[in-house]
Amino acid sequence: MPDATDADGLTVGQVSADLGVTVRTLHHWDEIGLARPSLRTAAGYRLYTAGDLERLHRIVVYRELGLNLARIRVILDDSTTDVPGALRAQQAQVAERIDRLQQLSVGLDRMVDAHERGLLLTVEQQAAIFGPQWDPDRHAQARQRYGNTTQWRQYAERSAARSPEEWQAIADSIAGLDRALVEALDAGVTPGSTDANQLVERHREVFTSSYFPLSRQMQVCLGRRFAADPGFAAHYDGIRAGLATWFRRSIDANARAHGIDPATATWQ
Repeated sequence: MPDATDADGLTVGQVSADLGVTVRTLHHWDEIGLARPSLRTAAGYRLYTAGDLERLHRIVVYRELGLNLARIRVILDDSTTDVPGALRAQQAQVAERIDRLQQLSVGLDRMVDAHERGLLLTVEQQAAIFGPQWDPDRHAQARQRYGNTTQWRQYAERSAARSPEEWQAIADSIAGLDRALVEALDAGVTPGSTDANQLVERHREVFTSSYFPLSRQMQVCLGRRFAADPGFAAHYDGIRAGLATWFRRSIDANARAHGIDPATATWQ
């Protein structure tokens, strides 16, 4: 390497500032022989020439396009390399990556909307799936009340991925459970019996798959609301008088069978 003066080239610090890469990166490229400064001053300082800078600019461009250093070395040093072909192949990979990122962006938009709204269905879709009595403001009210809970986040993230058809399947499974509860009440099924316990477990399974994981303790807390909350009580008693109370008693009895005291059960 010939001796030079500072006027003959640029120092590693100057090149770092010019290219927007770190001094450490330039030293690494020097160490692996990818881009070495051609000159050195009598004091031992490395200097990059105009030709060195041209090579460095190409390395930076290729790296920003996503090429790894080994591929960059081949493109720069192998005269037999089909450079346009290599760049076209990289272009195809970039296009695929852009498509994936666009899909990710759409998914993130839905996730944000689900966290903020809960249900990603139009008012018309909600009425068609859940019936004309459905209140489209219900989820906004639930978000205001439960938006900071783990369960709301779990529900929202499931909701973001669901289609109207999947919501229809959920509505059908809930309606089927409601019918089974009414049939049990009408048949005189006793809370704590095998049939009643099976319905309580079915409810927990349907709820868990539809909204968020529901433990038996949480189910007891929910059962209290079935009997005490006007909205829940109206739903069950609107299907059959006395259903809300019967269902709560059934949930409590099933909890006791699993070693849970309904009087002390908490939301956990």
